[in-house]
Parts: sequence; structure tokens; C-alpha cells
Amino acid sequence: MWRAKAAGLMLFAITGRPAGWCDHIARMWPGDAVVGENGAFYFRYDTAVKKLERCYVTDAAMRRTNRTRLDVIATQILCEVPGSAMATDQAYREADIAIDYCEDVTRLPVESVLRIKRLMETAGLTAKISSIHVNGWFGEYDKLTTTKRMMRESFGVDLDTDKSHYVFVGDSPNDQSMFGFFPHAVGVANVRDLVAQLDTMPAYVSAARCGAGFVEVVAAILDACPKCDGVTTGR
Repeated sequence: MWRAKAAGLMLFAITGRPAGWCDHIARMWPGDAVVGENGAFYFRYDTAVKKLERCYVTDAAMRRTNRTRLDVIATQILCEVPGSAMATDQAYREADIAIDYCEDVTRLPVESVLRIKRLMETAGLTAKISSIHVNGWFGEYDKLTTTKRMMRESFGVDLDTDKSHYVFVGDSPNDQSMFGFFPHAVGVANVRDLVAQLDTMPAYVSAARCGAGFVEVVAAILDACPKCDGVTTGR
């Protein structure tokens, strides 16, 4: 990411991780902004005034009301799906619940993961499966809708017109809206582990898995970018 930033490229983190993480990411990572909790908000650190800008899809009062309802639903799911647990980052979330199925618990079978998703949907939530959690929230937003809003409001970019100028890198079912929208969408190699749960695959898949796959994508972009002459790719 630092090499890409040094080359003058714009960088955005689009993640299912919580607001607490995203506050840190926006302030400390070499990126321009972050979309978090699968589209619940975007954060952008304004270096000129040294202030973090926070933009949410729903207001604070609605988030508080939803939190009570979400906690009840989460408790029901944990009772009905043995082996599941609240994600250890749940305390830092503002708009969703995250049920852990393999990050800090023994990996659950696919049937259990899908049951968690169905229970969320039956309770009226939008539910998405990531590579480690099943996330659920009230509302119709997702990573793509909030990414479009962020780019329009904070950067004056109409992604419907300019999407071919950007590369998206992801790894799981909750990235499908992005995979389907961006013509230059890339899945790191571990996306193949979840192919049975994907209706939309990315246009490209890296050779390497996880973070190494992201490094591979960045290196390919820098090698192909005329304005990146002289920037080392680390390969």
C-alpha cells in the first residue's frame, strides 16, 4: 500500500471490519478513505485540518435503536447454531452484528454458515458472508452503494462513469456487488475456497492467497503504470 501511495495512486479500504478498526485505518493507513461494516459508513481523514470525517448511512438515534434489536437476534443465533460465537471485534461495531464461524472458533461446516445467514434474513436483516464472519444489519446498503456515495461526495467521482479506471481486490461473498460492478475486479486466490457460495466471480484471480495476492496485484499495477517509472514493486 505504501508503494502504491508513493506512486500517486488513490487507495481505499472497503471492508466488513468495524468502526473501531476503521477509525484507525483512516488515520494511520496510507489510504484516502475507508468504507466499513459492509457499507454502514465511510471515514476519511482530512490531513489539511487534521480531522476525521465520519459519514454514516443511518443516524445515531437509529443506530442505537437497531443495536438493541441486533443484540437480541445475535443471542438467538448463538443458541441455534452450536459452535458459533460473536466476533471478537463486535464491541467496536456500530451498525451490524458479526457472527464468527472460523476466525477465533473451530471452522463451522458450510451448512452452519448458511444457517446463520438464513436466520439473519428471517429476522429481517441484510446478511452477507465474509471469509471469517457472517454479518447482518438493518438496511439495503452494501459495500458498493456506500463506495459510490463516498467517491461522489468526497472525491467528485461518478463511479458509474469512471469504474473502469479503478481496480477492486476482494476475497469473499460479501464482495460480490463489487466483483459484479468493477470490470477490473480481482479476487485473491483464496476466493476459490468459497466459489460454491459465489454467484458473481471477479474478472481476475491472483496466483497468491490473502495478503500476498494483494501484493501481487499492486506489483502488476505499478509495473503497468506509465507514471510509476522508478517505483520499486518489491518483486
